[in-house]
Amino acid sequence: MDKSTKIFVAGHHGLVGSAIWNNLQQRGYTNLVGRSHKELDLLDPVAVKNFFDEEQPEAVVLAAAHVGGIMANLQYRADFIYQNLQIQQNVIGESFRHGVKKLLFLGSTCIYPREAPQPMKEEVLLTSPLEYTNEPYAIAKIAGLKMCESFNLQYGTNYIAVMPTNLYGPNDNFHLENSHVLPAMIRKIHLAKCLNEGDWEAVRKDINLRPVEGVNGSNSEQEILDKLAKYGITPEAVTLWGTGKPLREFLWSEEMADASVHVLLNVDFKDTYKEGDKEIRNCHINVGTGKELSIKEVAEKIMKEINFKGELRWDASKPDGTMRKLTDVTKLHNLGWHHKIEIDEGIHRLYEWYLKGICINHQTA
Repeated sequence: MDKSTKIFVAGHHGLVGSAIWNNLQQRGYTNLVGRSHKELDLLDPVAVKNFFDEEQPEAVVLAAAHVGGIMANLQYRADFIYQNLQIQQNVIGESFRHGVKKLLFLGSTCIYPREAPQPMKEEVLLTSPLEYTNEPYAIAKIAGLKMCESFNLQYGTNYIAVMPTNLYGPNDNFHLENSHVLPAMIRKIHLAKCLNEGDWEAVRKDINLRPVEGVNGSNSEQEILDKLAKYGITPEAVTLWGTGKPLREFLWSEEMADASVHVLLNVDFKDTYKEGDKEIRNCHINVGTGKELSIKEVAEKIMKEINFKGELRWDASKPDGTMRKLTDVTKLHNLGWHHKIEIDEGIHRLYEWYLKGICINHQTA
C-alpha cells in the first residue's frame, strides 16, 4: 500500500482508532481521513454515502463501534446489536459500492462461545452458545466478520477481520458507569487512595474531569463520598464486581494498533485460510498475547502500582462474566506479528497517562 493511499479510519478518536491513526502516521501514511461523531453519524446511511462520495477513500479501517462493560451490555441490549449492525452495514456497504481496495474490520473475542475450549482458536466460532451478558454485541460482530468473508468470496474483495482480546491504553474509557474492567479498576483504586490519604483536591480534580452520575468537584464532601461508595469506593476499601476468579488476557491498545496496521499492510484475504479448503470460513484473525491472569491478580498489580494501603473486596452477588477468554494467537504469529508489552509495564503506562490527563485538564480549567 502506497504511503499516499487515502485511508479512512472510522472511530479515529476511540481507544483503538486513535492508536491506529498514530501508528499509520508514524509509518509515513499521511493521507488519513477521520470524522468525529458530530461530523459524521455512522448510523445514518445517507450521511455515510455522502461521505464516501466526497472522500473516495482507497482503504478503510472500521474501528468505530458501540462498546461497554458487562453492565452496559446487559442493560442496553438493543443499542448494542442495532447500532453495531447499522455502523457495519453502512461502512462496509459503502466501501463495496465505492470500490475500496482494502478494508480492516475490528471485532472482539466475545464472538466466541461461552464454553469455548481454551485457548480459543478461530475455528470454534459458532460451535456452541454465546455468553448471555454480551450476546447482542457478539452477534453484531459475528455479522460484521461474516460480511467481510462473504463479500470476499462473492465479489473478490480484500476485507480482513481482526478480533482483539481485552484492550487497554491511552484514551481509554474511565467513566465508572460504563468502562471496561482494567481502566475502571485503575480509577476506583486511585480515588480510594486519594480518599484514604485525605487528598480532597485530587478527588475533586478527578471527578471534575469525569463526573459520576452528575456529581463533580463542586459537590460537598458527603455527596461525593456517597456517590463513590455506590461504586465500591471508600477510604478503607475498594469493592470490585464478582469473585475476582475469571481469567483475562489484556493487550496494550497501541500494540493492537500495530498488529492491525501490520495486517492491513501485509495480509490479504487469501492468507487467512488454507488453500484447497472446501468450505472457506473463520478467516478472521485473533489478536492478543496468548497469556492470561485472574482479575484478582490484575487488581493486586494495580493496588501495588497505585500504592493504595486499603483493602480489596469482592462482591460475589455481581456477575463474573465468562470465566476464561484466552485467544490462540498461532495464526497471528504465523502472519508475522508478536506482542512486546507485558501487563506490569502496561498498567504502569496507563496509570501515568491517567494522572497526566488529570493534571493537564486541571491546569487548563
